[in-house]
Amino acid sequence: MENRRVAFALLAIAPCFGASYRFGALWDGNKLQKSVCLTVQADKIQNVGPCDGHAIDLSGYTAIPGLIDVHTHLTYVLDNPVNQSARSAAVVFLARENARKTLETGVTTARDLGATGYADIAMRDLINKGLMAGPRMFVAGYGLQITRGSTPTPNTADGVAEVMRVVRQQVAAGADWIKMYGSTGSGRDVTGFETFTYEEMKAAVDAAHALGKRIAIHSYGPEGARNAVRAGTDSLEHATDMDDETIAEMARRKIFYVPTIDHNRYYADNYKLLKYPDDSVAGLNAFIQRNLETARKAFRAGVRFAMGSDAVYTMFGENTRELGWFVKAGMTPEQALRTATTDAADLLDRKDSLGALGPGYLADVVAVEGNPLDDIDVVINKVRWVMKGGQVMVDKTK
Repeated sequence: MENRRVAFALLAIAPCFGASYRFGALWDGNKLQKSVCLTVQADKIQNVGPCDGHAIDLSGYTAIPGLIDVHTHLTYVLDNPVNQSARSAAVVFLARENARKTLETGVTTARDLGATGYADIAMRDLINKGLMAGPRMFVAGYGLQITRGSTPTPNTADGVAEVMRVVRQQVAAGADWIKMYGSTGSGRDVTGFETFTYEEMKAAVDAAHALGKRIAIHSYGPEGARNAVRAGTDSLEHATDMDDETIAEMARRKIFYVPTIDHNRYYADNYKLLKYPDDSVAGLNAFIQRNLETARKAFRAGVRFAMGSDAVYTMFGENTRELGWFVKAGMTPEQALRTATTDAADLLDRKDSLGALGPGYLADVVAVEGNPLDDIDVVINKVRWVMKGGQVMVDKTK
């Protein structure tokens, strides 16, 4: 294990300039090409086309764009052994393992939706400066919540004026996105009681957009989802049991749905590790089925999807299992793959630089064993090689 970590760290700082790679097949985000070479110059793709000279041989693999996970919590660690007064200072150090495991799934970009102490901003900046190996991060700082208990926290916002203040505070701190918790529901809690009002959600959306930022609103239940959609959120996280009118409005407004079906599977599988009571598993499994059925309805209605794992604690390394649920919801493997590439890049407003393989795009490339357009499991379980920004981060081809 220690040797693997050392090798990973070395790979993460070893750039590949002006290199060409031969793949047996390449899916560029639109079409599949056979026997093709991809040339990288610095951190960008220079060319994709026929092989006409020496190239590093990856002909046993299919190349796909670097994957994008649009809902993570990379700074959530299960065990923090330092004393209470210094726990937050240790978070970014401990979260390195979450970043490493995420890269090994082929996820080269992540939207991180909520952290305390602005640990996500610190982590993003360390990764961008090459001081930490991890996916490219788009972060939200503190997620807005209504008052919980008697002591306000930096993300507490009650009323329109407070909502606007806290949104502006996150942007001033350096957040790329705004996150708002529009209902109860998290971990073993699968309730979905609306928290913020429509007026408060609209204030958050308007304040974020006025400052050039997009917003993600969390709602487990249908009421919060309905008002988030009415308010004009850019993405809706988790929502279950949405009515037909809300789903139709999402499709009309082109709002992205990030159902995060698999994260409750993770909670159910690991309830003992997480110290959840035995009776929590039935509720989690029931929510999964309702979540899946809502996703089916939304997909049939033409709603846009993006893949989000909601990975926390020890779930990193399982980020792409959500794609399997999308296929169960009715997508073809290629449609599911787009939710983690071209469509996710569109949600991030980076469709000209991420989510596809072509000249001028960032050199985020994943090599998988098999044909991902025939079987989505190829993407989930058969990642063998990962490049991010022209640097080989993971190599399991030997």
